[in-house]
Amino acid sequence: MLKPLRQGLPPLDPAAVSDAASCALPARYEAVREARRFTRATLDQWDVGDRFDDICLVVSELVTNALRHGLPLSHHPSGEALRAASSEPADVACSERAPSVRLHLMRWTERLVCAVRDPSHETPVPRDSDDFSAESGRGLFLVDSFTDSWGWHPLAGSLDGKVVWALFRLRTAE
Repeated sequence: MLKPLRQGLPPLDPAAVSDAASCALPARYEAVREARRFTRATLDQWDVGDRFDDICLVVSELVTNALRHGLPLSHHPSGEALRAASSEPADVACSERAPSVRLHLMRWTERLVCAVRDPSHETPVPRDSDDFSAESGRGLFLVDSFTDSWGWHPLAGSLDGKVVWALFRLRTAE
């Protein structure tokens, strides 16, 4: 099955970034909906062509994984919050006390990178399951299927945790 990539992003010149956007997300499952809204609003301003839906799907999966697996148990979203995420408007004010997840979107002329930072040092590991009726466990399989590449790396310095990233190649108008 899939093996997580441990190397960093492919070489991309930071000075050549056309656009960048970032948002902090609270340790609540409503944050997945907020990440989708933020991504859609951002991508509406950028020319990402036919990759729009792929990028939105992958952002949802990466943020969901960060909330489920990247937060300390004391800050995990409750089942109540999970149920509310699908039916009520999200209040996305970030809590200063709880570690948050952060979403970064960066666009170059021919590439876009989604990166999700969380406070965990745990390796993202795809589940090996043949149960295609299961309601969870396929997030990284979807990330691998809809991106051109993905991986993760631990953070260094004053930042704690890791970043899981996904790269999309964009078609340019010729």
